[in-house]
Amino acid sequence: MHRPIRHVSHVHLLLAAALLMAMVVPASATVIHYRGALNWTSEAAPSSPATGNVEVTTDDVAHTMFVDAVFGGSGFVDLQGTTTACHIHAPTAVALTGNASVATTTPLFAGFPTGVTSGTYQNLLDMTQSSSYNPSFITANGGTTATAEAALFAAIAAGKAYFNVHSTTNPGGEIRAFLQAFDPTPTAKSTWSRVKQLYR
Repeated sequence: MHRPIRHVSHVHLLLAAALLMAMVVPASATVIHYRGALNWTSEAAPSSPATGNVEVTTDDVAHTMFVDAVFGGSGFVDLQGTTTACHIHAPTAVALTGNASVATTTPLFAGFPTGVTSGTYQNLLDMTQSSSYNPSFITANGGTTATAEAALFAAIAAGKAYFNVHSTTNPGGEIRAFLQAFDPTPTAKSTWSRVKQLYR
């Protein structure tokens, strides 16, 4: 006696495939984009008209932090002094205000331009390396790069971290920006607008 073979629909096959993929594929990274407008308003130093912009992208699976900054130059106001240091401070006691110790490389990010009044900077930091941090930040946050990374990413997410550019005229920091999350994905409307411009 033969048993009837059950009919398997496409829906069942898709569900089975999805379940299999969920078991095989590792969890996706939490990639978060932050940005801030660099200016003097938050500095406890002689005032400066200088401006700039910074974007920071964190990835807690790849354990990286991408920094993309511009200060002075076209579209911005130059620093009054020349650059001496640049890094991220964290955590402040209250979000979007206050001062904190340096969390990242001190006195500056590797490759950051010094002795200039304007410039750009891009760098991908490996957050598993102790060279990406101020040693005292690692010590104060569990003693390992893993715990330091978690503490820094948490401070950034909470609005308690700021990117700071120091200069000769403002050694305590000429311009800075508290990092705040944003969605860099262009909207459908803006994307279609860009496409249409290509064919004009």
